[in-house]
Amino acid sequence: MNIYVGNLAREASEDDLRAIFAEFGQVSKVTILKDRLSGEPRGFGFVEMSSPEEAKAAIEGANGRQLKGQSLRVNEARPREDNPDRGGDRSRRPGGGGGGRGW
Repeated sequence: MNIYVGNLAREASEDDLRAIFAEFGQVSKVTILKDRLSGEPRGFGFVEMSSPEEAKAAIEGANGRQLKGQSLRVNEARPREDNPDRGGDRSRRPGGGGGGRGW
């Protein structure tokens, strides 16, 4: 089961998250997302636990816990939804597609 962890301090590491969530069971994977351009942490990440029971215990136990001065926001990760404002056909974006060449 995949868990969303938000409100991460910039200084928080994947090892920090692994240590917190290991208290609730076996951690399969930890990922902190980073900005593509700057490489800076984006303030959230994901923790994957080996069983749904361990994940539920981790969500309850880690939500609101302090890490590097920040109170973690922890809940079940939701599947990523298609966002019409990202990628794909940009002509449908508000404000138009940038105009034509005026042939």
